Amino acid sequence: MAKSCKGLALELVKCLSESPCIKEQKRSYKECAGEKSPLVPTECVGLRETYFQCKRGQVDMTKRIRGNKGY
Repeated sequence: MAKSCKGLALELVKCLSESPCIKEQKRSYKECAGEKSPLVPTECVGLRETYFQCKRGQVDMTKRIRGNKGY
């Protein structure tokens, strides 16, 4: 079974909460996580991609047997 992605999700929320997209524009987390604008730092974009790969790995049967690659 693939390892939990909860830690990545918490890091992503923390990163997004400190971004100008949430602080200055008062937008929702869902709106800010879904775009690649200059208001979202590249660290958050990288965390988002890693989180999505982790979640995808939980559904993919080959990765469920072998496990996700280490992050």
